[in-house]
Amino acid sequence: MRSHNRRMEEYGKIDLHLHLDGSLSAETILKLAGREHAKLPADTPEGLRPYLTVKIDCGSLNEYLKCFDIPLAVLRTAENLELAAYELGVRLSKKGISYGEIRFAPQLHCQNGLTQEEAVRAVLAGLDRASIESRLGKREKGIGLRSILCCMRGVGLHEANLETIRVASRYLGMGVVAVDLAGAEALYPTSDYEEEFRYARSLGVPFTIHAGEAAGPESIWKALEFGALRIGHGVRAAEDERLMEELIRRGTVLEMCPTSNLQTKAVRSLSEYPLRTYLDRGIKVTVNSDNMTVSDTWVGKEFALLSQEYGLTEDEAGKLLENAEKAAFGM
Repeated sequence: MRSHNRRMEEYGKIDLHLHLDGSLSAETILKLAGREHAKLPADTPEGLRPYLTVKIDCGSLNEYLKCFDIPLAVLRTAENLELAAYELGVRLSKKGISYGEIRFAPQLHCQNGLTQEEAVRAVLAGLDRASIESRLGKREKGIGLRSILCCMRGVGLHEANLETIRVASRYLGMGVVAVDLAGAEALYPTSDYEEEFRYARSLGVPFTIHAGEAAGPESIWKALEFGALRIGHGVRAAEDERLMEELIRRGTVLEMCPTSNLQTKAVRSLSEYPLRTYLDRGIKVTVNSDNMTVSDTWVGKEFALLSQEYGLTEDEAGKLLENAEKAAFGM
């Protein structure tokens, strides 16, 4: 069984939906906190991990999002953002991942006077350094790392979101590949963000949108109406037959994250997970990690879980990897 799981893990070569702040190791966070003299609830990796990883009885996406408080508290300088991105890139490379799109919201790192552009430049520098190091002394091409900039759901964030999109347009093709909309979907509906994505379209910035995770099919319909090329999660598309047909017609890609979807109660159990329904219907679905630390996973582990608990076959895993290769914004 262990060798089979290891073989299935090898299909986890690409991660298109991976949040920087939710994927930092406890060791990295301790290092970052030491630089800022930030107080943490524990001073060892073992002691800190329970504060970074979602509880087994997590009841909702809103509760899941509380696990980001500590990482965000230590990501307030350009130096820390660069180191965080670099160390995450190194971890991904060591796991054999060949390509990753790391997303983060630059506006969440500006409390101490940092601009969004400075935050983005720092993260891109860290990812670039990790990518270059992964190629040194090797015949293979190493890991490709790109960034997606997240707009945020919430009150009073419109101008900050527009700035995120402006910065994305400035760095498009220079490490940034797209923008996103993240946050508490059920509290702040996708329909409220029409102006942001009209602006993104006007600047030629491609985008994905978190939708159909904590809200229903109507959220995905709005994302499609705005012009999203990919949908973050999209679990609840299965509730709407016409929507599934529209996803097929448009070729829209779903970025599914099984462990996270279970933890946030987007689905109650893997037996209800619609991934195979999507695959069988010809919807372009991919498998991703979402948050490596918060969900205690990585993309290879997601494939092993689906094999062991869901009956995912190697043919299906191969199709999921192929979908990811074709759906990447920046490969």
